[in-house]
Amino acid sequence: MYPLISLIKAILNSRKFLIVLFLVNLAGTIYGYVWYGGQLKNTETVFLPFVPDSPTASLFFTLAVLGWILGRHWKLIEAIALITLVKYGLWAVVMNIWTQIESGPIGPLGWMLVVSHFAMALEAVLYMDHYRFGLGHIAVASVWTLHDVIIDYVFGQMPVYGDLMQHMDIIGYFTFWLSVACIALAVYSWRRRSVLLAEGTPSR
Repeated sequence: MYPLISLIKAILNSRKFLIVLFLVNLAGTIYGYVWYGGQLKNTETVFLPFVPDSPTASLFFTLAVLGWILGRHWKLIEAIALITLVKYGLWAVVMNIWTQIESGPIGPLGWMLVVSHFAMALEAVLYMDHYRFGLGHIAVASVWTLHDVIIDYVFGQMPVYGDLMQHMDIIGYFTFWLSVACIALAVYSWRRRSVLLAEGTPSR
């Protein structure tokens, strides 16, 4: 079992794999912004940075991976990437499956979104050992994340999900606590690394 884990870690940490990961996430980010094109056309300029949630989260992770390839750690970007990638990855999975239950089959495109967004959350967790952010970076990332919730559910800029719009109060409540859970995950990541450093154990 341990040799397999070591092999997986070696693959994930290899420069060639990181380059592939960067390119895949870059392509997904571009596709995500295109997917939001219709909603962005009808969005006030002041809200534009907060509407395309998933592609923006993917953009932060793409930049974080680029930093690793270059041998650098852009700590604030890493903190925002972890929190938002897990948040919007899991959020989209829940929304699409809920749509399947509420409105009927979501089709191949819907299931592609489920798989791709779950992969977003998974990759953010798989690279937990790469992050170097501190509590200050988590604090700033938390403000960004919770501010985004307010923009979505107070100013009505949330992604449009058909019949689910009638449940916006429930969705907003779920999104808030999902945000808190992802912030807690970032704190756990920071705390885990601090403990490993104190014990003299390399984090990756």
